[in-house]
Amino acid sequence: MSTSQEPKDSPPRFRVDERLIMPETRYEVIGGEVVYVSPADQPHGSRHSKLSALLEAYVGGGFDAATDMLTRTSEKGDMAPDGSVYPSAPDPETGGRQIEQLAFEVVSTQTLADAGRKAAELVARGVRRVFALDVERQRALEWSRETSAWRMLHPDAVIEDPALALPLSIYDLVAAAKADDGVARALLAKGNPVLLEALDEREHAGLERGRAEGKAEGKAEGKAEGKAEAILAVLIARGLAPTAEDAARIRSCTDAATLDRWLARAATAAAATEVVGGD
Repeated sequence: MSTSQEPKDSPPRFRVDERLIMPETRYEVIGGEVVYVSPADQPHGSRHSKLSALLEAYVGGGFDAATDMLTRTSEKGDMAPDGSVYPSAPDPETGGRQIEQLAFEVVSTQTLADAGRKAAELVARGVRRVFALDVERQRALEWSRETSAWRMLHPDAVIEDPALALPLSIYDLVAAAKADDGVARALLAKGNPVLLEALDEREHAGLERGRAEGKAEGKAEGKAEGKAEAILAVLIARGLAPTAEDAARIRSCTDAATLDRWLARAATAAAATEVVGGD
C-alpha cells in the first residue's frame, strides 16, 4: 500500500502555535536570527496602546484580536506582531490557533527595514495583510506581495477587510491623540449593548419628564427631549462639546427624523458643528 509523502526537499510545516522561542520573553527569531525586542519609548508605547484598543473595537464577528502574540512562520522563524487579528475558531486540522489574517507593526523610520523582513516571513506563512505604523512620520504602510516592499497608504484612507466589522481609519491608527473617537464609532456601529442601553435610558428619561407634565403632546416631546439629550451625551463623551447655540438648537428641535439624523452624525462627526451644520 502506498502513502502520500512530502517531497524530501519540501520544508517542514510548523503549526503557528508551535514554539521555537520561549514565550513571555523579549526575543523573536527572524530568518534564523535571535532578535532582542527592546522595551518601547513613549511614542511607540502610546501608539501601541491605541492600536490594541482600536483592533479590539473593530474586530469582526468570528475573529479575535491579540497583542504581541507569537506566530511560527518557518523552521527558523517565530515572531510576534505588535497587533494581529485572527479567526476565533481553532484550526480544523491541528486543533490549535489559526494563522492571523491581519498583522500590525508599530515602527520608527529606522526600523522599517527590519519590519520588512518580518512582514515578508509573515506573508510567506499565510498572513493575508501586514501593516506598518510609522510613529515618527505619522504614516501607515502595507506590505506588497507583488513588489516585496512597503506601499504607503493615503492618510485619509481606511482599511477595509472581512476581518474587521467596519473600515478602520488610517488617521485613527497613526495620528489621533486618543483612540476614543475611533472606538466610539466602532461600538456604535456594532450596536454595543452598554452604549445603546445608556442612550435608551436618556431617551426614556426624557419621555418620563414629558409624561409628568401631563400634556397631550408629552410623549412626542419626551421622545424628542430624550433624543436631544442623547445627541449631546454622545458629543460630550467624544470630547466634542457643542456651543451654547448648537446645544440650544438641538434641545429645541422636535422633529424626530431630524433628531435621528443628528444622532447618527454625532457618532462620526469630527466637530460638534458638523452635527447641525448641514440642516
